[in-house]
Amino acid sequence: MTSGHIAVIDIGKTNAKLALVDLATLAELDVVTRPNAVRPGLPWPHFDVDGHWEFLLDALARFQAAHGIDAISVTTHGASAALLAADGTLAAPILDYEHTGPDEMAAAYDAIRPDFAETGSPRLGMGLNIGAQLHWQFATDPGLQDRCATILTYPQYWGFRLTGMRATDVTSLGCHTDLWNPEAGRFSSLVDTLAIADKIAPARASTDRLGTVLPDIAARTGLPEATPVFCGIHDSNASLLPHLLAHEPPFSVVSTGTWVIAMSVGGAAVTLDPKLDTLINVNAFGQPVPSARFMGGREHDTIMGGAYPDPSQAEIDAVLDSPVMLLPAVVPETGPFAGRSARWSPAEAQGGERAAALAFYLALVTARCLSLIGHAGPVIVEGPFARNTCFRRMLAAATGSEVHAMKGATGTSQGAALLARSDLPQPAEAQIDAPPSGETRARMDAYVKAWTAAAG
Repeated sequence: MTSGHIAVIDIGKTNAKLALVDLATLAELDVVTRPNAVRPGLPWPHFDVDGHWEFLLDALARFQAAHGIDAISVTTHGASAALLAADGTLAAPILDYEHTGPDEMAAAYDAIRPDFAETGSPRLGMGLNIGAQLHWQFATDPGLQDRCATILTYPQYWGFRLTGMRATDVTSLGCHTDLWNPEAGRFSSLVDTLAIADKIAPARASTDRLGTVLPDIAARTGLPEATPVFCGIHDSNASLLPHLLAHEPPFSVVSTGTWVIAMSVGGAAVTLDPKLDTLINVNAFGQPVPSARFMGGREHDTIMGGAYPDPSQAEIDAVLDSPVMLLPAVVPETGPFAGRSARWSPAEAQGGERAAALAFYLALVTARCLSLIGHAGPVIVEGPFARNTCFRRMLAAATGSEVHAMKGATGTSQGAALLARSDLPQPAEAQIDAPPSGETRARMDAYVKAWTAAAG
């Protein structure tokens, strides 16, 4: 379809959302959110999927009554899998990927996981590799593997609840799961090693129509029973999709939220180092995409502790001239500076200076990510960091590239809505920051040089 209203289920690590997107313009007509709080308890910390489900059904009913819904699409964070029993209920709660339980069996898992050369998936801690999750869950609950009839990736869990159809999608499988071979476009050898080849649902393209809403969903929400539901997509790849359709390479996309994901399209050939949290993602067309990431949104919230005013020019100048620097890594478990301990130099900043120094820190870590994946061309920034002027200007200075800040609440909802679109969209409106010039460039270049030397 080329027009209509697409309801996008968008489950991020921090918030669960429903956005209504006008497919013709990709404008968000309405957005509602609820916190994605992790529930404690046995057998492991897990996501409140039943709470999300009631929230989503209520919001679908409201959107349908107010605007009308022509189709539904789904995007979610990665590193989550749903294990279904034969009757379609969860065989076990969906594990929070930040739970450290899988680390208890790290050595045993390392002995069976495929090499980076096969999967493009770095070895990550906690449950960030779905393969490690499954290995630990089956060992922790010896009856679980028998109870589990089907394994779904997370976008398709919500699609299953809407349609009853069982699937996985290539972007979610290609998101550091250890379960996918991106070059061959098929499941990795780990699927046979874990004895789940008969359980993991078929891999489908994100753009496939999964099915139509079930009669009880239609009755609850007022949706027509013929309302199509598209297969779904990993959130970072949802942010990437509009640009794959609208721009010629080379370019890079930086998707920001709890995670900052940098993805290079058509850039320089590089050898990825999984120890620096680089990896291969798989885009909506099944193509490998060199990527790097860190928990930039989490780092922002850790340092600021809440809302803050934009720094004044005087405060920005003070940070540049001191220079006041925040050095990596605020969240030391991930990113190109993993294992480092964050510190301030020469002293901890407060107020607007703290905000400016943090924005510079986030931009410079992002620039390091981009350098690791062969970035070339403009940098397109999606999500909340696109509204951060200090971040954008320092990123332009550090990369020497134009930074295109996309307008709108989130790039993921527009990208997921495009799964329903049969034509090519026009490039979305963006705020463009060119690399600085003159005295400003000299001052920012000096800051970049000092920060880089101190960060190592």
